[in-house]
Amino acid sequence: MEYKFALVFGAGAFGTSIASVLSENFETVIVKVRSQDVYDSIKQGENSVYLPGQKLAKNIIPALTWEEVDELTTNHKVELLVNGLPTSAINPFYSQNLARIKKYLADDTPFVSISKGIDPETLELSDDLFMNHFPHFQDQITYLSGPSFAKEIVDKQVTIVALAGKSPDVLLDICKKMGTEYFKCMPTYDIKGVLLGGALKNILAIAGGILEGLGYNHNTRAAMITRGINEMLRFGKVFNGRPETFYSFAGMGDLILTTTSSLSRNKTFGVDIATSGKSPDEIIKSQRSVVEGYKTTKAAYNLAKKYKIKAPLFYGVYQILYKNVDPQDVLKKLMKLPINIIE
Repeated sequence: MEYKFALVFGAGAFGTSIASVLSENFETVIVKVRSQDVYDSIKQGENSVYLPGQKLAKNIIPALTWEEVDELTTNHKVELLVNGLPTSAINPFYSQNLARIKKYLADDTPFVSISKGIDPETLELSDDLFMNHFPHFQDQITYLSGPSFAKEIVDKQVTIVALAGKSPDVLLDICKKMGTEYFKCMPTYDIKGVLLGGALKNILAIAGGILEGLGYNHNTRAAMITRGINEMLRFGKVFNGRPETFYSFAGMGDLILTTTSSLSRNKTFGVDIATSGKSPDEIIKSQRSVVEGYKTTKAAYNLAKKYKIKAPLFYGVYQILYKNVDPQDVLKKLMKLPINIIE
């Protein structure tokens, strides 16, 4: 293999699937985990907690401690870092391990983040969070998003995603290191567009699940997707995201995937809201996998208020998740919006 060591932080479903991709090109892929059960499972060649039943390559090695990481990489450079943590875990993890990660970055190691979300308290996207921690290494940090279910990546289904960053050399280097016969990164400079697309589509996936749970079908879903992409573009305009980004892999591609498939955690969450009789908070607390769209909904609502973004669909999802408004009442309200000529 052309490369020796890659290091992935976080062993959730998506982080594990990216480790699986990297195992094609790296001799050893180390996955830094925090849970003993995940550690033991990966040791046996499977992440039974997040991807049960799917076998992993033997060169994917879990590590609970930094001492294990150091022992594995003795006298060798780590050639790629991957942030596989949810957005809510970025600040705690990188604050606690700041010196170590800076040491890797100071050695010119490229970095790719696969987090999809917006911090609900600070309203920052993940590039803002990493800017706060690593202001002098921004050229090395990139952001991956696009239509990519973890299960299908591990199954080696053909997958194409967007990779956003500032340095063309770094982008092309990472695209090469992550490229396989079934997985391909398309480089772009539109960091905000890629991050917004990846975050906001999770909210619309929840909406899609709610509609399905209520018994609505293809016509309704198509109307929601169309309405949703238009509202996403309004957020993008505030952050100077490129419109074409929202019509590409990190926007429309990811949106269609997550609003139509049962593999989507966010969509399944929406179905549960409509059918289980439980509150959104109860559903969230009952499961281990992170539903990024839940907290992102609150963040998007606050962003829309702050920047006066017209986003009635996103506002409607917020009312359902945080104000216990009946989904049918939200839908009726959306259908009563004023009729305007499309310009």
